[in-house]
Amino acid sequence: MQTPKSHYSLKVGLLIVAISYFLFTFHAVFTLQWIGEWLRGGHFHLETFIEDIVATPGMVLRLVGGAIALASVVYYFRKPASSTHKMRFLLRLILTLEGIYWLTLLPSAVFSVRAVVLLALNNQALNAVLYPLVEVVIPTVVESAVLPVALLILVYSLNTITPQKKALKWGLITGTLYVVVFWLLNSGMWVLTLTEKSTSYLISYPQNLLSFGLTVIGLAALAVYTGFLAESFSRSNNPSELSFKKVGAVVTALGMYFLWNYLSFIFFGAQWSEWYAWFLGHNLDLWMLSLPLLGLPLMLSDLQIKDLVSQV
Repeated sequence: MQTPKSHYSLKVGLLIVAISYFLFTFHAVFTLQWIGEWLRGGHFHLETFIEDIVATPGMVLRLVGGAIALASVVYYFRKPASSTHKMRFLLRLILTLEGIYWLTLLPSAVFSVRAVVLLALNNQALNAVLYPLVEVVIPTVVESAVLPVALLILVYSLNTITPQKKALKWGLITGTLYVVVFWLLNSGMWVLTLTEKSTSYLISYPQNLLSFGLTVIGLAALAVYTGFLAESFSRSNNPSELSFKKVGAVVTALGMYFLWNYLSFIFFGAQWSEWYAWFLGHNLDLWMLSLPLLGLPLMLSDLQIKDLVSQV
């Protein structure tokens, strides 16, 4: 797909996002002390080590995908007139590796479901079942079972036979699922944190109150809006009705969420908690804080979905 000179900022933004995607994954893969880290100083749980070890090949494959993505962006940055077939192949390969990465998180979902079932069978209190259901079970099931399926369907839709509209539709559906996954994961961690720290943790640190609101309400609203875009596009017979400005707004909002949570701790600080241990120490998607550099140029560009359809 050729990119006019007026879209140079869009190309730069895409390059920076690709670099962030690669570097964050590179750091995670070669920081192996994270395996079993959550168990240090506590009781040994074989399940946690199994989850970490099974996830490691997925991280390696994601690193390979990040390297391919970065190399592709650098190559097409200098040679934008390359073949559509090659672009499709590379994009499908990157998405396949990304889907496998999420699929390797499936043991976490299996063990969490097993734990909740055992709690229910042992006639535990309702709260003892509901809290892990919200904190762990639902998020891990969606991220490791639903999202990979959507990614693989998107990969199939990008073949040369399937109409472009179907690929774009599944791109929007997959994007919606990403936002839903981040909403579930981060909301679950806030629930876990507040059960330990109580609501005073929000009152004592106003930036935490804002982060909590952006997570529970903001990401939910963004997921609804992204789903609305996907549904509207699916019903439309005219791809040009959806502009990249709306897609750019979603990308920017999602990136600003990650950027705010990262910078707010640096500039304002707060008492360390499970929330910050998760978001700053174990969040393999923190690379998304670079997304505004891609989303803002999309919002300001005059690109239309029909441009993508005609060239891809």
